[in-house]
Formats: sequence, C-alpha cells, structure tokens
Amino acid sequence: MGKTSVLHYLDSQALVDAARSRFVEVVTAAQADRGSASVVITGGGAGIGLLEALRKDSGSIDWSKVDIYFGDERFLPSGDPERNEVQAREALLDHVDVHPDRVFPMAASDGPHGSDAEVAAAAYAQILHSRSEGQPTPEFDIHLLGMGGEGHINSLFPHTDAVRETHRYVVAVEDSPKPPPVRITLTLPAVCRAQHVWLLVAGANKADAVAAAVGGADADDVPSAGAAGTASTVWFLDAGAASKLDTV
Repeated sequence: MGKTSVLHYLDSQALVDAARSRFVEVVTAAQADRGSASVVITGGGAGIGLLEALRKDSGSIDWSKVDIYFGDERFLPSGDPERNEVQAREALLDHVDVHPDRVFPMAASDGPHGSDAEVAAAAYAQILHSRSEGQPTPEFDIHLLGMGGEGHINSLFPHTDAVRETHRYVVAVEDSPKPPPVRITLTLPAVCRAQHVWLLVAGANKADAVAAAVGGADADDVPSAGAAGTASTVWFLDAGAASKLDTV
C-alpha cells in the first residue's frame, strides 16, 4: 500500500477546500494520462461539502470524462432524500456535464431488483466487474470516505460481517446499527483497490476513532483502520477530529 498522510486543518471548510484542490489535480492528471478518471463518492457532511465545492469549481474538470461510483447506499425508494445518490445529484451531478451513462448509482428498493438487497448488491458487483477489463473492480483513481464516530466507513460498521468480508467487493447490510437498517456497500477489498483513499473527517466526536485508526487499530474494531490506497491514503482532518492524535 502507498504512503499514509495525516493533514490537519483549522475547520471543516478548510478541509473541504484542500480536498477540492487535490481532487482536481488527481482527476485532471488521470484524464491527461488515460483520457478518463474514475472516482467513488460518499455522503456525509464533509463528503457532500466537497461535492458542493467541486460544483463551484466545476470548470476545472472535464466531467464528461469521469466515471462516478458510490461507496454505499441506503436501500430506500428512488428519490428518497436520504439516499446518497439523491444528495450527490443535488450537490454536484445535476449541475455538471457528467454523462448519464458514466454515473453508476446503487439500486433503490423500488428498482429492478425489488426489495432484495442481496440481489442488488450482486448486480452492483457485476457493474464494477464489467467496467474493469476482467478485474473485480476498476482501479479507482479516488475513493472518498467519510467516517462515523465509532469509525465506520461506507456502511462497514464495527464487528459486523460486512467489515470482515475478504472476498466479495459489494455486500448487502441487513441490520445496520445506524438507520436505515438495509444498505448496500463496497467492502474493504474494494476500497483498497483505489489508488488514492481519502478520509474526510470533521468533528471532535470522531477524534477517538481517528486516533485509533491512525494508530493501527484492527479494522474489525475501527473499520476506517482498514482503508488504504495503493498509491496513497490521506486523512483530511479538522482541528476537532485531530485533537486526540497527540495521545497515539
């Protein structure tokens, strides 16, 4: 795995601004090298904040040459405001020149797979495989992650089957401790196929989990500890989230 960097910012806005600048750099470099880029986006305060910042800076990227994937999704009806897809479209995707065929949302509970989250997860795994020239997933240029106060990323929560998954790249979660209970999520094997894994974390309530993850905790206890990119892993932290690092 690549180098891990821990970056500190005064507040969440400074964190988002720094991530936006780096995002533009990585995506434009990938497009210059290969003609396109692939990114996995996330929800949450900092994740949606980054998408909104990219919307304001949308001219820096050729969005028609970006593939957009999702790290996880709440298995709710299409159009539900709690779905990451809906929030991402409102924040960014409906306002930039991204091609509809290059946006890959996870299925809704009223979609073609009905209410079967397991089938929907398998279908998303097939989409990833079909876009990756024989590999299980694309080698994403960037996988964006938020983090919960207990260290969860995507819908990978401590001490669950999903965070312990070592073979499948997409799984259904039927009993999430955070509502809604049914979700679809990329697993740690999928996260770790990304070149750059970025964790955007703000708030003092997350400081203990940040310190544990950066300090080498077991991913079963603190799922964010298992997130690593092949080229780099970057923690973007505001002052509150970074406040316990001196105790590591």
